[in-house]
Amino acid sequence: MAPTNDHPGEQAAQDPIKLIGVRDAPLSVDEVFAAVGDDAAGGVALFVGTVRDHDGGADVDALGYSCHPSAEAEMRRIAEKVAAEFPVRALAAVHRVGDLRVGDLAVVVGVSCPHRGEAFEACRRLIDDLKHEVPIWKHQRFSDGTEAWVGAC
Repeated sequence: MAPTNDHPGEQAAQDPIKLIGVRDAPLSVDEVFAAVGDDAAGGVALFVGTVRDHDGGADVDALGYSCHPSAEAEMRRIAEKVAAEFPVRALAAVHRVGDLRVGDLAVVVGVSCPHRGEAFEACRRLIDDLKHEVPIWKHQRFSDGTEAWVGAC
């Protein structure tokens, strides 16, 4: 049987945004993965951003994220834009705020689409646009006693 794009599962879902949040509690990859589950999706892509132990050649001990009150609304705006550009079946994005340690999850995003290529592209667009447009700031504390603020995400 020849593939066809006429099947409803090949199209974007009517309401694909399943989970958007800014949280001061630990994030769950399982929660995001469950939120983007869809029987019509042949591809699910997840991105998990973690706190690493270095930045710019310096050792990072810890960091804190803070955000503007509009951060969650901006996340939703970006999610809506991604869902309009790709055949998204389901989409989820959560970002952590507060004090985090090395290894903690800072952001988890997920997208499901009818095919893997679309899922990869949509997920990459989602995390890249969140990183550049959402008013979330990172305050890094380094092992040598210095600290630095980093722009959005």
